[in-house]
Amino acid sequence: MWEAFISLITNILTAIYGFCGDWGLSIIILTLIVRLLIMPLMTKSTRSSAKMQVLQPKMQELQERYADDPETLQKEMSKFYAENDFNPLGGCLPILLQMPIFFALFAVIRNVGNISGGKASFFNIVPDLTVGPGQVIADKGWESAIIYIFLDVLFGVLTLIPMIMNNQNSTDENQQRTSMMMGVFMAVWMVWIGWNLPSGVLLYYNTSAIWQAIQMQLVTKHVMAQAKAEAEAAMGNQPVQINVTRREHQKRPRKKA
Repeated sequence: MWEAFISLITNILTAIYGFCGDWGLSIIILTLIVRLLIMPLMTKSTRSSAKMQVLQPKMQELQERYADDPETLQKEMSKFYAENDFNPLGGCLPILLQMPIFFALFAVIRNVGNISGGKASFFNIVPDLTVGPGQVIADKGWESAIIYIFLDVLFGVLTLIPMIMNNQNSTDENQQRTSMMMGVFMAVWMVWIGWNLPSGVLLYYNTSAIWQAIQMQLVTKHVMAQAKAEAEAAMGNQPVQINVTRREHQKRPRKKA
């Protein structure tokens, strides 16, 4: 199954190369095709995230109310999700769909190297897409690795940018601080991982991340604002649940004649 998937991605990339004549440009085109295909799912994921922000206070209220009763909490949360047509895992699907392609590119780039006779370049910008900055430095020195290092650093920066953009929607200072710390840690970790990744994989991720940043500016903000407004309106139209404790009826004293 996995080998068949790798073969499929290799064949698609090779077909694109036959059209444009450059392996780096082929990876960029493949990235754009993938992003276009998952764009409807990304929009759905954005709406799910916006709804989560609206429903979060009520969810926290339920968690606090039934903190000592996990079974009841699970039932109440499931009921709450159903009433508000909300799937807590709805925002994860686009990421999960992209992960197999990201990991498959390790093998695909190697296959492309074999097809192209050992090297696959991105015009005259990146001489060899099959190697990463670490290997280039070891083989040819720092001067030859500048463009590879740039792709790796960009890998980390583009990991941080979406977190910064999402952080702007939060009004909780503690949450913003925590999110920024996590974002910086993730960016540094990605640079460390990317040090030995093939530059073709870095090119795929960077192109995808740039697309995401542009999409967040042009589409995501509008979709989130609309989804929030719809979720708030739906919450406002829900009937108010009032716990009423009936008091025992007492007979009124009868006046003496």
